[in-house]
Amino acid sequence: MRDILHGVPIGHPLHPSLATFTLGSLAGTAVLDLTSADPRAARVLLATGLAAALPTAAAGITDWSSLHREQQRVGFVHAVANVTALSLYTTSLLMRLTGRARTGRTLSFLGFGAASLAGYLGGHLAHRQAAGANHAESVTHLVPTGWHDLCALRELPNGRPVMRRLGYIDLFVLRLGETVAILADGCSHLAGPLHQGRIAVDNGTPCVICPWHGSVFRLTDGSVVHGPATAPQPSLQTRLSEDGIVQVCV
Repeated sequence: MRDILHGVPIGHPLHPSLATFTLGSLAGTAVLDLTSADPRAARVLLATGLAAALPTAAAGITDWSSLHREQQRVGFVHAVANVTALSLYTTSLLMRLTGRARTGRTLSFLGFGAASLAGYLGGHLAHRQAAGANHAESVTHLVPTGWHDLCALRELPNGRPVMRRLGYIDLFVLRLGETVAILADGCSHLAGPLHQGRIAVDNGTPCVICPWHGSVFRLTDGSVVHGPATAPQPSLQTRLSEDGIVQVCV
């Protein structure tokens, strides 16, 4: 369930998509109120936004639980603003259903103000504090194309991950006998150092568990097994030269 709420099955965080739908429904209610359109349409749109707020909040709380302290502080205020907005909107819907439409519209406008503040803070979290952003960007533009020497195979401990650097890129490197698995080292969730993580096996496939928040990635291709990460880790091709040098290709 946590993986679903993080958005692992769809490959990106679920909360922003749900929040867009919810806030759009509430904004639509404000437009209908301002234009004195069909009151029934405004009630339906408002009820839709309130119903969508429940899964939106569940996804948001799940993401919030995996953030660091500074992000959680902003996220907490974001949540308080959202709770305030939902309380106002819920009361607004009750007022409308009991025939007090003018009071209901006033409460909706107040709710939209609180929801707008929450949306601003959500944008601050996403774009200024990089909560939910992919921290393992594509590495292909940082290294010239083709094969590159990384290190000698004998320099790598067998079964224990280490960090190696190729140009501007920090790499997670794991030797398993005569084979070597290489991923970008910064976890795609919040850039945790994967080379400090624990190696595990999932359905017969070796994986690495991020030491910060427990995201699990397959070593074969960097795909996500468990969140909170939703974006896969960039994976590099490897080969062993005749003289025992590990070579990588981006």
